[in-house]
Amino acid sequence: MSPVVSMRDVAREAGVSVKTVSRVHNDDPHVSAETRERVEEAISRLGYLPNTLATTFRDGRSAVVGVVVPSIEDPYFAAIVHQVDRTAALHGMLTIVAGTGADPVEERERVETLLSRRLSGLVLAPVSEDQSYLTPWAGSTPLVLVDRQPTRLTADSFTTDDAGGAAVLTEHLLSHGHRRIAFLGDTPRLSTTADRLAGYLRALADAGVDARPDLVAMADDDPGGVDGVLDALTALDAPPTALVSSNARCTQALAPRLRTLGLAVVSFGDFPLSDALVPSVTVLDQQPRLVGELAAARVIDRHAHPGRRFRRRTTVPAVLVERDSCRGEAPGTSR
Repeated sequence: MSPVVSMRDVAREAGVSVKTVSRVHNDDPHVSAETRERVEEAISRLGYLPNTLATTFRDGRSAVVGVVVPSIEDPYFAAIVHQVDRTAALHGMLTIVAGTGADPVEERERVETLLSRRLSGLVLAPVSEDQSYLTPWAGSTPLVLVDRQPTRLTADSFTTDDAGGAAVLTEHLLSHGHRRIAFLGDTPRLSTTADRLAGYLRALADAGVDARPDLVAMADDDPGGVDGVLDALTALDAPPTALVSSNARCTQALAPRLRTLGLAVVSFGDFPLSDALVPSVTVLDQQPRLVGELAAARVIDRHAHPGRRFRRRTTVPAVLVERDSCRGEAPGTSR
């Protein structure tokens, strides 16, 4: 096996410092043409290949962006992770991804482990209600939150208008004549679910429709999960005619029953093959790839321009995509 050529070997061959080799590698315009040529010739002779994992910025940080999300299987978070990775790669950076589940303790442990490696920045979709544990890093490491705004922490965020988006979905069903509209969530302990529930209730109130507590169901509170919730809703004396699903995970869980459920369904969040189901699912697309691109770009921009002022909180617009699952009027509705 050929010996590994280091940057120090290149520096010795070219008769320059290791720092100069690094500057040539990073295309620093302040390196003279003669020195650049000498270093590049040494690189060519020795066959030097830079190790990306070992590449560091001037302050000694690894050229790596950490990404921490509740689940890498969730369609929304998976799309964010994918786009962060793509955007980082365009800037010669790697990503390290970790999942936390719904456990705030695991979130903190994983985040602190990553940050101890002196990352270039962190993109975090928090499950914790308080991110003040990140304060020791906030002054030196770009921190960007997605899905939820920071609590007791100054950091950038890219989020969806959860209450407004749920109101749009509910109003869409109301426009089709539905008045018995159910809300399906996973747990109200997450602020995203709580805000979406608030938007749903607001839309009903604005339309003069009384909210029914028995039409609000949380799958995490039912041993049967989404199936148990659906069974309970359809068994009511006055069952719903339509349903707002508060996230793509819940919608995917009810997908096998979509054709026979007898409910108009809208989903907060898109997911793979949502347009191929029968019926195809009406969704509020949160544009997770755009969220991931913006989050990664903010990490890179803050690292490159530490003194520049950026907007801290950005709401990424969600887009209603109407398909077949919400079409058709509610029973007894005439136009």
